Amino acid sequence: MPGRRIPLVNNEIYHVLNRGISHQPIFKAKRDFSRAIKSLRYYQNEKPPLKFSQFTLFSRGRREKAIKEIMDKKKFLVEIIAFCLMPNHFHFILKQKKDGGIASFISKFTNSYTRYFNVKNRRNGPLFQGKFKAVRVESEDQLIHLSRYIHLNPYSSYMIKNIEEIENYPYSSFGEYLGKNKMAFCNKEDVLSQFKDNSSYRKFVLEQAGYQRTLQTIKSIALEKP
Repeated sequence: MPGRRIPLVNNEIYHVLNRGISHQPIFKAKRDFSRAIKSLRYYQNEKPPLKFSQFTLFSRGRREKAIKEIMDKKKFLVEIIAFCLMPNHFHFILKQKKDGGIASFISKFTNSYTRYFNVKNRRNGPLFQGKFKAVRVESEDQLIHLSRYIHLNPYSSYMIKNIEEIENYPYSSFGEYLGKNKMAFCNKEDVLSQFKDNSSYRKFVLEQAGYQRTLQTIKSIALEKP
């Protein structure tokens, strides 16, 4: 497979996304989402001791101890700034920390998850749609608006009907940004440093919810036209 036309650069931030083949679901159940989030946390590390499928066989206490040890070393392929998992696609905001870090992280994550998904659903072959997309984030202003767009995804796509529910959507980093998620692993400083506090960020995200949903609806209607 040919390399990227524009290489991914260390300490730069990228919006990384991919979806299921033919827009098919890649996360069908709570267990799938949970598995994916735990493997994100695991594979951001440069040298995890085992494949994630082997790691999951440890007792809970042993898993937590091992995760603490590798996280304390802070030897990351990427820093995960924000994420959102949707039924047929994912969005990540990543900062590359090692040469080839984003490509290695995405490869490990998608390969591991595809093996899990295929075994669970008795299927074969690729799950994700070719090479992932990566767009460089060029400014702080772009970063905070991108984080808002990603965190509003479940609402603007009508997965969640009421905006009040968006804070409790368990498959994005929004709850972590608001201090609600105990299993915190995102590097939130690049975003939250631009706000007075968590409540200010919450207001920034939610005040755009209706507009973003309207744009998404218009986009969907346009795509349906012959």
